[in-house]
Amino acid sequence: MSAFVAAQNVTPQIALFSLVIAIAIVVASSACGTSNMQNTTATTPPPSQPFYPSTPPIAITWAPNSSPYPAPPACSPPTSTCTPPDPNGSNDFPLTVASPADGGTVTSPATLVASASPKNPIFFMRVYVDQLAVYFTFTNSINTQLFIAPGQHTLEVMAEDNKGYISATILKITVTSQAQTAISSIQSMPGWQSCGALFPPGSGRDGQICAAGFGTPQSTMTPNVSNPAMDGKSAQFSMGGPWSNCTSPPAYCNILYFNAVAGGNSVSHFTYDLYFYIDNPNAAQALEFDINQTFGGNRWVWGSECNFNASGKWDIWDDVNGWTPTIYDCKPFPANTWIHLVWSVERVGNQVHYISLTVGDQTYNVDTYFDNQADWTLEEMDVAFQMDGNYREEPYNVWLDKVTLTAN
Repeated sequence: MSAFVAAQNVTPQIALFSLVIAIAIVVASSACGTSNMQNTTATTPPPSQPFYPSTPPIAITWAPNSSPYPAPPACSPPTSTCTPPDPNGSNDFPLTVASPADGGTVTSPATLVASASPKNPIFFMRVYVDQLAVYFTFTNSINTQLFIAPGQHTLEVMAEDNKGYISATILKITVTSQAQTAISSIQSMPGWQSCGALFPPGSGRDGQICAAGFGTPQSTMTPNVSNPAMDGKSAQFSMGGPWSNCTSPPAYCNILYFNAVAGGNSVSHFTYDLYFYIDNPNAAQALEFDINQTFGGNRWVWGSECNFNASGKWDIWDDVNGWTPTIYDCKPFPANTWIHLVWSVERVGNQVHYISLTVGDQTYNVDTYFDNQADWTLEEMDVAFQMDGNYREEPYNVWLDKVTLTAN
């Protein structure tokens, strides 16, 4: 599938449209004092944003309520398949890349900071490394880490507004080295999103399935909590009533929190290391801890849950068969106690490999492979945490601290 429609052959109507636009540009240019004629009286300041080009915008055919995909499919850069051919990108509206610098030398992960200022509301932004899509957001700004292999690379940042106008900036960078890298204190980082059974109205994925279940419970996330905390800046996740948005008992509501902390394809081994603390363990149906890596139209999902009240095991996610119990028991954790959890996983070709899970002082040799998820169109590396409510819909709280994702 494609979110873009190819340009049609030129017709008399388009020729007339081009003539009208050309006349408009001439008139606008004269009004801005940019003609060859001298104007000694007064000049109008240039507009704060470039005029749209004389070519029509790209038609948008993707919408979350009519697509099985979570985002528009990536076009093939350079952006000639999205806009008229231009090896230097396109400039329908201002798009600024503050970091890295064109021609610069960086280490991996490289910090990418970019922002777009279209006249119309933003549709999305996407990042390519050597023509491979590695990061996506429905917002008009990016501040993330990109894992890129050592060497010379072409980096492209593009943005599209909801009318189909596109801007893109192309940079050349050199990556000198990449080592095992930890992204730390994720519980205190900005960028956390949440959703119940479905993605909420106003989000880029409005109406698509999120945490499943039978509605959206009341839930809040509070960062930088000093007590309880391991280091004075834990994050508190609350789930509770009133349950007006959930089907009456016996039914289940879930809430998913996730943060897209990075992008890239040059890392394949991950360690998800965190501490958690629960105040009412018997109120939870399950606690879920996930890692996701997506690039180039494919997704690798390492999902895990302590399934207290169903399997009574540590379950892991299989994209073909769904939740699959391991042989390892998982019972409700002690209340008001910090529990240390460490997942070690890796990407192996088109498979996910669950290597081992450590909970407290117990290590489980999971050593299980599943096929990855093909045909995924939203690129990122994210960590996620989900709270599942039991059939009585009892409220409870979980605190996370020292949340770290290490990649190499």
